[in-house]
Amino acid sequence: MNTIGNTVFIGKVLLHYPTLESTNLTAIEYLSKNTPSDGTTIYTYQQQGGRGQIGSKWESEPDKNVSLSTILFPDFLPSRRQFLLSQTVSLAIYDFLSTYITSNLRIKWPNDLYVGNKKIGGILIQNVLSGSSLQSSVVGIGININQTVFLSNAPNPVSLSQLTGETYHLDSLVEQLCQSVDLRYRQLRAEKYEEIERTYLERLFRYKEQAVFQRESLGIFVGQIIGIAPDGKLQIMTHKGKEEFALKEVKFVQ
Repeated sequence: MNTIGNTVFIGKVLLHYPTLESTNLTAIEYLSKNTPSDGTTIYTYQQQGGRGQIGSKWESEPDKNVSLSTILFPDFLPSRRQFLLSQTVSLAIYDFLSTYITSNLRIKWPNDLYVGNKKIGGILIQNVLSGSSLQSSVVGIGININQTVFLSNAPNPVSLSQLTGETYHLDSLVEQLCQSVDLRYRQLRAEKYEEIERTYLERLFRYKEQAVFQRESLGIFVGQIIGIAPDGKLQIMTHKGKEEFALKEVKFVQ
């Protein structure tokens, strides 16, 4: 067991595994058998079966990328505002990546990290609710770091190394990432909700730009992202007025 310096929560307990099927699954199992501290983090450089949103697969070449999951206890956060946790973690990864990427870095709703039109990182959050509050959360983070060849059918992956031409020391990046998540998590715990929501919109891919979207079943339309609803739905102004879309109900075309 290791620990991250200069943090209050994230990575104070840091558990490394040589190989895992999934850091999220391991974190969920660990949570079921133990009483971990808030911010306990599990990571590996050889994740065999990482997942993204709605069961999509996350490709990660061994010893090339960062895959970690953090166990949180955000019981201060109402369940109806759980998307704030997603916004918080998205901002933390943005903060981390902005140290190395100086332009075109954006958060693509709901919680992917993009550089231009290419995906460099993603988040999978699995919450357990208790009444009107969150009981626990497992926050999975995957970031493409040193991988330069992608073999899956993912349409648009990119890595930090491809963007900068550099090769990175993964242990150092895990420490930096934990520090970034810790800072934003403390902001969430301090109930700086409006600041988090405002900054998320400022960093949002295609915010207030005319764009082409596709509905889940009703074809293509032109609209403009104008906000995020409290429950995390994407708000788009269309010719019908303001419409709200849940995950997988709408996607970008261009």
